[in-house]
Amino acid sequence: MTVHFPFQNSYSALPDSFFARVAPTPVAAPRLIKLNRPLAIQLGLDPDLLETPEGAEILAGKTVPAGADPIAMAYAGHQFGHFVPQLGDGRAILLGEVIDKGGVRRDIQLKGSGPTPFSRRGDGRAALGPVLREYIVSEAMHALGIPTTRSLAAVVTGEHVIRETALPGAVLTRVASSHIRVGTFQFFAVRRDTEAVRRLADHVITRHYPDLLQAERPYHDLLAAVVARQAELVARWLLVGFIHGVMNTDNTSISGETIDYGPCAFMDAYNPAQVFSSIDEMGRYAYANQPRIALWNLTRLAECLLPLFSDEQEKAVAEAQDILGAFSDTFSAAYQAGLRRKVGLFTERDGDEALIQDLLDAMAKNQADFTLTFRKLGDAAGGDAADARAQFMEPGAFDEWAGRWRERLVLEPHTAAERQAAMHAVNPMFIPRNHRVEAVIQAAVNDDDYAPFEELVKVLARPFDDQPDYAAYADPPLPDQRVLQTFCGT
Repeated sequence: MTVHFPFQNSYSALPDSFFARVAPTPVAAPRLIKLNRPLAIQLGLDPDLLETPEGAEILAGKTVPAGADPIAMAYAGHQFGHFVPQLGDGRAILLGEVIDKGGVRRDIQLKGSGPTPFSRRGDGRAALGPVLREYIVSEAMHALGIPTTRSLAAVVTGEHVIRETALPGAVLTRVASSHIRVGTFQFFAVRRDTEAVRRLADHVITRHYPDLLQAERPYHDLLAAVVARQAELVARWLLVGFIHGVMNTDNTSISGETIDYGPCAFMDAYNPAQVFSSIDEMGRYAYANQPRIALWNLTRLAECLLPLFSDEQEKAVAEAQDILGAFSDTFSAAYQAGLRRKVGLFTERDGDEALIQDLLDAMAKNQADFTLTFRKLGDAAGGDAADARAQFMEPGAFDEWAGRWRERLVLEPHTAAERQAAMHAVNPMFIPRNHRVEAVIQAAVNDDDYAPFEELVKVLARPFDDQPDYAAYADPPLPDQRVLQTFCGT
């Protein structure tokens, strides 16, 4: 039987200026490493057929399936604050779109599938390490309940790519609600192509915000909707200690999904100024800076939409500023509500924010592990505080805070067992620890051993469960295991 993709493509029906038509470059000897079978089924695909040699050829870009309309999308972007008027998909090709079993339109894209007109002298390929990193982290984010692009498959190509050295080549099949970015709007705005901006906005409304189709001011409401989704998304990042690492406008999705897992990482010890990306030398995208940068990126989107707001510049700017002004309150509401849930407070009282901030300050001063402190706080809510205390260099700092916390818990209506269960439901035990991800990559790259990768993916699919057989995966790194820098997947 032939692998069938039920493509219903809409983006490739837009004007030619939105993309370049380009086929994936065939590879020598594709071999499937991993297929996300539940996601394949959700997309209406046959996982058994995708696991055949024919399926591997499609997932590696060696064969283009029937109904595909391969394109590389055009976009611009601010990279670390510096504007680049033309970026685009330099090593990714969108095969097409399918309607999943939930009725949601989803892009299916091959990442690392060869050069495109946007490659800027690059080879358009991906090394195995970044492909595995994106598979692991994107699927972990999904399991954590955070909106994200997904990973359908990882394939090795049978070829090497040359970076600092020769590395195994690979292709990731990425699935997204769409790959439209703030930078997509910037691509047309910088060219003063207002009609293209309008066409793109209409496409986004139809695809992602259909309730706005009958709105009196659809473009204003579009900006407001994207602002709200981004504010809530970044709040969710902070609540699990996630650092994106490269929050450029071309990595900011209009759909509100986390996209482009390059130098991303999860914090071990809590540090608001934490940076992992090797190229973020000034800390622009540090953990605590992410809300500010999200608003900066959304302001760039607002600038693109101004001509659709009003012919009067001052009026359009004032209206955009009013919409952007909602970001802070939306973010703060989502973040503070999430923090209250993490410490077992399910009602809201004066003094809660200060109480939680005191915990964060003590965690930072005592180099407490972010994930385990909150997870073990759930056990402390049930009476066993030993593991929570152990996260602090000076356990007395926890004891002082915990006394005030317990006084506050008395005012909550829940039993200790109910509180512990509720806290464990929002505080994961397992995250993609950087040292674990690196160990998996080294086993695959150096030894062609994918057993560690399979096991890590399995554990991370159930982040809120205790999983005693895999308890070591929750451990922070030893001093010699710490990962201090992460790198882009180019």
